[in-house]
Amino acid sequence: MLQIPEVVKNKAMNAGASKWLSELPQQLAAIAQSWSITVGRAYTDSTEAFVCEAILEDSTLCVLKLMIPRAGDHALNEIKVLEMVNGEGCVAMLRHDAAVGAMLLERLGPSLHSLGLPITRRHEILCDCVTQVWRAAPDSGLPTGAEKAAWLEDFIITTWEALDHPCQENAIDHALSCVESRTRHHDDERSVLVHGDVHEWNTLQSVDGFKLIDPDGLLAEAEYDLGVLMREDPLELMDGNPFDRALWLADRCQLDATAIWEWGVIERVSTGLLATQVGLQPIGDQMLRVAEIVSP
Repeated sequence: MLQIPEVVKNKAMNAGASKWLSELPQQLAAIAQSWSITVGRAYTDSTEAFVCEAILEDSTLCVLKLMIPRAGDHALNEIKVLEMVNGEGCVAMLRHDAAVGAMLLERLGPSLHSLGLPITRRHEILCDCVTQVWRAAPDSGLPTGAEKAAWLEDFIITTWEALDHPCQENAIDHALSCVESRTRHHDDERSVLVHGDVHEWNTLQSVDGFKLIDPDGLLAEAEYDLGVLMREDPLELMDGNPFDRALWLADRCQLDATAIWEWGVIERVSTGLLATQVGLQPIGDQMLRVAEIVSP
């Protein structure tokens, strides 16, 4: 019987993709036959797609990923990013079928999270990976940082209401004020290709270091990616002055600390709400509690 992670099931149901869930075994078999691959065990820690081991006819180890269908061009955007970076900073893509949201990817090693490294070392690795991704991509057709900010604004407002206010209103107001600020500062000419979801679970060991997986793909200020690092490890953020992390990341990558902080506020609230919505705990509660504490 096909083992589908509970978070993937919940996200698929929230996206109205119940038919995709029921037809997943048949789709998996069809792709395996079409691409001449042998499918292995599923990865139980995946959250955005069904992901499993695969082997090519020549015995090359790889990974098959089937994206949850949802509004927008998420699968196509990920494929675009992986084509553009071509294995630099991100996992290499061997084959894809955008119509069904399928990708065949190189097999990487354990996640950065599983290695238990100190937080400063993890941040160094994450910065080294994502800076390889940043590049001009004006004709890619990817969503802009301003468009993502508008989407996040709507998601925060509607999800906070739908979940019956799982955090204090000051955290919501703070996030929305940061959305307004980052929208106002958006600049097409300064925008670069960003990964969009840089964290230790999305960073896997490779033969020569580490590579990112699961890019969202945006044309935004590079600070967006470092804002994601501000939302992660929420409890550790409170060990000292929370803004110190933004300052460290800004210095490491020669970017603006205020922009990093504001994207972090937005990402912390939106991801905390999403995690609460799909039952990903205790991280959802942790993010929302920290969001309340750091809000004015």
